[in-house]
Amino acid sequence: MNTDPIADFLTRVRNAVLAGHRVVEVPASNIKKEITKILFDQGYILSYKFEEGNNPQGTIKIALKYDKLTKDPVIKNIERVSKPGLRKYSGASGMPRVLNGLGIAIVSTSAGVMTAKQAESQNVGGEVLCYVY
Repeated sequence: MNTDPIADFLTRVRNAVLAGHRVVEVPASNIKKEITKILFDQGYILSYKFEEGNNPQGTIKIALKYDKLTKDPVIKNIERVSKPGLRKYSGASGMPRVLNGLGIAIVSTSAGVMTAKQAESQNVGGEVLCYVY
């Protein structure tokens, strides 16, 4: 039994990047789909596909992105911030900046899952899920 599905998702992506894999499969859920969509929109992954499989929720296939010349992964680090034992919240005016604006913070707000910059522009606060850079 998995108690923190978001941490499991981030760990699978992190391990696949460190192992140099091109594709990683993760069990799907609504919040994982939203995080995957944000990673794609921000340019951290190459592509993604939601597949209905033998498990009830389906899977997400994520094609990881690497630099063409150096073969370095685009995702240098992906870390969970808010955990089930210790939730981290941020107001609209106090959104975190990752690497002085070079990375992104993914936030779960009342208006949906979005980046910290989007949450700040919409003037909503929420739970800081993870940092990606």
